[in-house]
Amino acid sequence: MAKPTKAKKPQKERPRRRAREDGGARSNRFLVSYNDAEVAILLEAAGRDNMALASWVADAALAVATGVVVPVSADAKEVLREQVNARAQAARIGNALNQMQRILNSAEGAAVAQWDASDAEVTAAQVQRILELVEKAVKRMDEATLQVMRERRPRS
Repeated sequence: MAKPTKAKKPQKERPRRRAREDGGARSNRFLVSYNDAEVAILLEAAGRDNMALASWVADAALAVATGVVVPVSADAKEVLREQVNARAQAARIGNALNQMQRILNSAEGAAVAQWDASDAEVTAAQVQRILELVEKAVKRMDEATLQVMRERRPRS
């Protein structure tokens, strides 16, 4: 009677190595030092990209040096999220203003505009509230833009 074959363990995919360059062999080497916490961070990042650590570090350094990747602070995601939210709010406000303009333009000489077939009126308080929201959204966008500009490093 034949022995049953054991199921093979799925092999872990081997990390990718950097591709060879057209310019010849890479003969320049550098010693880079990291503490344990920094190495753990780098190993995790290299693992996410399925790359050997040295390859990942070299690719990341070249990407930054050539401007393919621009380093940003850790809170850049929050700043960008704020800009996206402010833009969305400004778009909603713009839509409300356009609807109010349509209502006011469709009023046939009446002092009070009617919205569609309903009896809703556009009041001065509503217009004031919309303008306050516009001002707030613009200020938030300005603050987020200034924050991004402060963090940007000039390239020379």
